[in-house]
Amino acid sequence: MAERDRRTVRDLRRGNRARVLQRLYFDGPLSRQELGPATGLSSGSISNVVTELAAERLLEEAGVVDSDGGRPRTLLRVAPGGALLIGIDIGETRVRVELFDLSLTELARTERLLAQHGHDVERIVAHVRTGVAHVLSDAGADPHELLGIGIGVPGIIEREGPEGAVVHGQTMGWAAVPFEKLLRTAVDVPDEVPLFIDNGAKTLGQAEMWFGGGRGAGTAAIALIGSGVGASVIHGGEDGAFDGNDRSNALEWGHTTVHMRGRRCRCGSIGCLEAYAGAEAMRERWQEAGGPLPADSDDETALAALLAAAFPPPGGPAPDQVAVSLLDETAECLGAAVADLINLFLPERVLLGGWAGLQIGPHLLPDIRRYAREYALRHTGARATVELGRLGPDAVTVGAATLPLSDFLARGGTRPLPVGGDEPSRPGSVRKSVPAPRWSHTPTTTLETNP
Repeated sequence: MAERDRRTVRDLRRGNRARVLQRLYFDGPLSRQELGPATGLSSGSISNVVTELAAERLLEEAGVVDSDGGRPRTLLRVAPGGALLIGIDIGETRVRVELFDLSLTELARTERLLAQHGHDVERIVAHVRTGVAHVLSDAGADPHELLGIGIGVPGIIEREGPEGAVVHGQTMGWAAVPFEKLLRTAVDVPDEVPLFIDNGAKTLGQAEMWFGGGRGAGTAAIALIGSGVGASVIHGGEDGAFDGNDRSNALEWGHTTVHMRGRRCRCGSIGCLEAYAGAEAMRERWQEAGGPLPADSDDETALAALLAAAFPPPGGPAPDQVAVSLLDETAECLGAAVADLINLFLPERVLLGGWAGLQIGPHLLPDIRRYAREYALRHTGARATVELGRLGPDAVTVGAATLPLSDFLARGGTRPLPVGGDEPSRPGSVRKSVPAPRWSHTPTTTLETNP
């Protein structure tokens, strides 16, 4: 009975810490007086939690504000230097690894290019291993300060087995790949540093929901358009803010049918959205139509050329009508598929992201909206907005970093237990200088092609 009571008290304490940390993270800086109504905790509980978190260097003062006739109030915020996070994007064309502080300010990054159709598992594991070592070394960071490593990867993720996360990535040629086990063996970080592996479209969606175009929405659908196509549906907590519960779903949206008896998709089926709206498919369609591209053009180069042909600058040549027609078909397929998302999930917002989505969006967004209205039910279509994502091409990496961050906040700022340990280790400060604003980037970008 005593053990049960002790667990209950510990859980209550952890829950109080989580409420304070989450509110300060998303709405701070706040004063102690503001934290009371924001969290529903008593002033005594607030004082105890703040004292604990400050002693662990997870909170710091962020200035003072005048009160109405009383003493000035000290503002508190989550200390950016309290811990480190790594986010990794396993993309179609590259592996991007970024190191962040707790405010998700970038400290270091590196990219490893993938050759066309270069999704060999061993090669990607090697890219992750060397990328993690690179960003830690580049920032002079202590691996023991890591809260975790988040990885966004294409495909379906299963976690039921003893080997951790297993990836089914049909378009990459991955069948039941024990990715977590392979990474745990290869990546040189302390054993207590957890790995969080999830679908890349889902990590993109979480980033947009927390910090971007989905913030404050009850439900948002976020599309990832790159060489391939995916999507996620994210349900916010009360007021759309993070509350520690996972209400998100990754969708194989790119493999929904938009054209009966249509083009063969790389998944093996026919008429998939990805066969029309993915950058790889747009490159192939442009080449088949006689577009002036070298045979070895990559997806990014080809998409830029296609857009330039369809939308030349003022005073330039006339628009290439083949390119215009191809992109109109792409916009219609995307609009019809967006309408499916709207009809099925009733989102308030639909956001188009991914490097290719952000590239085509400024040109095709009006037509995508028009086609979405035509294909969606009138009521559901009228209540949903269709916009571009706001976080740029790094959003998958940022979203991957939110996976360990979400776990950390939900646990009230306690770390995973070290192997054989009895108490969670305490985070320490890794930087004394004033942090750069959130989303700023350091000039440490490197580009490497060898694992």
